[in-house]
Amino acid sequence: MVSRAIKLCGTDIVDPPTRVLRAGPLSVELDNGALRYVRFGGTEVLRAIAFLVRDENWGTFTPEIRDLVIEEAADRFTVRYSATCSDDRRRLSYEAAITGQSDGSLSFEAIATPETDVVTNRTGFIVLHPVEGVAGYPVRVAHVDGREEQAVFPDTIDPMCPFQGIRSLSHQIAPNLWATCTMQGDAFEMEDQRNWSDASYKTYVRPLAEPWPYTLPNGEPIRQSVTLSISRQLPSASSKNAVSDGTVAIAIGQESGTMPAIGIGVPAEEAPYALERLDLLKRLAPKWLVCQVDLRQGHGCRELELYRDLGQATGAEIVLEIITRGSMAPQSELSALATEASEAGLKPDAVAVFLAQHMKSVLPGSPWPEMPSFEELYSAARAAFPGARLGGGMATYFTELNRKRPPAALLDYVTHTTCPSVHAADDRSVMETLESLPYQIRSTRAFMGHEIGYRIGPSQLGCRENAYGNATAPNEGNARVCLSRIDPRQRGLFNAAWSLGYIARLARDGVEAVALGAPSGPFGFVYRRCDFAQPYFDDVEGAVVYPAFHVVAGLSQAAGAQLFEVESSARGKVDGLAVRRSGKTELWLSNLTDQDISILLPTELANAGRISTLDAAAFERLTSDPNYLDKAAGDLTTADLQLDAYSVARIELA
Repeated sequence: MVSRAIKLCGTDIVDPPTRVLRAGPLSVELDNGALRYVRFGGTEVLRAIAFLVRDENWGTFTPEIRDLVIEEAADRFTVRYSATCSDDRRRLSYEAAITGQSDGSLSFEAIATPETDVVTNRTGFIVLHPVEGVAGYPVRVAHVDGREEQAVFPDTIDPMCPFQGIRSLSHQIAPNLWATCTMQGDAFEMEDQRNWSDASYKTYVRPLAEPWPYTLPNGEPIRQSVTLSISRQLPSASSKNAVSDGTVAIAIGQESGTMPAIGIGVPAEEAPYALERLDLLKRLAPKWLVCQVDLRQGHGCRELELYRDLGQATGAEIVLEIITRGSMAPQSELSALATEASEAGLKPDAVAVFLAQHMKSVLPGSPWPEMPSFEELYSAARAAFPGARLGGGMATYFTELNRKRPPAALLDYVTHTTCPSVHAADDRSVMETLESLPYQIRSTRAFMGHEIGYRIGPSQLGCRENAYGNATAPNEGNARVCLSRIDPRQRGLFNAAWSLGYIARLARDGVEAVALGAPSGPFGFVYRRCDFAQPYFDDVEGAVVYPAFHVVAGLSQAAGAQLFEVESSARGKVDGLAVRRSGKTELWLSNLTDQDISILLPTELANAGRISTLDAAAFERLTSDPNYLDKAAGDLTTADLQLDAYSVARIELA
């Protein structure tokens, strides 16, 4: 029997529970020694405070916590613990002390002692400010040199460091109510983590302009602290000890554009398997296929022939995603590829070209490697593939696009992907990356303009290519791992909920086309046996599709249909979209949380349509039947719905 954990997230490993600590109107969540969701009077003030140790490849150690002592009273809580971060090359231990009080004051102190020489890219505190209610709003910055600065948190995403040499940051959390976060022990600076899809601004220790990696000498202690203070007490009527978890109200609003074209990525190694399961690929009905041609890996005639066959079998638009070898003469590489495409009988509808040098991230202020210019690259692509739409930007992530912006006048469309597990891989952090997508779109439009086309993807939970290290991270334990190709949640209901939320956010902001995942493999929608374990799917005969298959198959059919705004009273918990096609309205809703949620629809929708749901109770049926959503539809008899964790509902209205 398949476990609920497998149904939800594809793995029996679960995120460890957090513990909520309260002192009057102040509340925090303690998560393996770190603090998350620091709230005052129910308002999120800080998203996180954590003491981190990162190795020379930016890998973050999971601290081993011991001697944990927690004391709580009505107006105060304290936490003390010891922790160790180590591998076979280094070891560092630290003592932590946390105190919170009902006036909103909070302190987190750490004394760290290297027990060997410790090579690190970063060791110390990070502080995360949330995005919602903060982006574009004032902040007072006190610098380490004594200067004070009146500024704003960036609204469009800053590719550089918005603030440097930071001692404290003050921002308004309610009318006439300010929170001040002070950091001691080193110089701090801020980066805009929305670059990587994180829903936060991160203030961290040790400026990137300093050399890294660096060595912490054996036996030399490090002392750092983060404190929070609130300018005044809340009025008594506003004080509350918890955030209310009430019913989420949903309404269908006004027309809001058209549904983007939904496509999927085709990694070269998955093309043969896609042709073997054409029945399911046709059921997915992708409107475009992003076909990988990585000249660094020797892709050529064989791959192009497979892509030709896929295009002919599905009728989908074929987009060649071309990555050069990195030579200074891209015209020779691209013209040779165009000749091979012609010989294979493949005429791509579009090509998107990227330099090999752009596949690795370059930190602000660091020199870029020698490479051809955008002008040389795009001119060579136009000459090699006349008549095809030309896309450009980055085959990696928005981060790199924001740091090296191509000239819009040379392109038909701009493109990039996203990865939701660059900095954190727990369920809530990954789902929260949906918050940053509207800012990425707004920022791209700000520097690329509104006239150029805009396509995103292929994106998925796993990491296609690690732009920040030498390789994607291994995941032999079927766990949640940052920057790994293998994310078990791809196979669970989590991905169905995330995929709907992802498409809804991009559709709402006018992206013309969205590509997700792959036909099969680590990013797949259709099961095939792989060289990594896939619990339940490896053992149950007839389990052929993952839950997200139904979301992509359903929404791909709505390309170009009229969109309507879906108004949610708690978009971070329940999101969705509504489309009008064939004379009927489809309302899609996604529970983005691991909790059962009550939803209130407009009363006029009761008895006005049919509903089908992707949820844990139906897991075996929905994974074995690609037509499950249509077969499972039943009459909608009430405006009060219950959506289980990470479930998706499709409501068909007359």
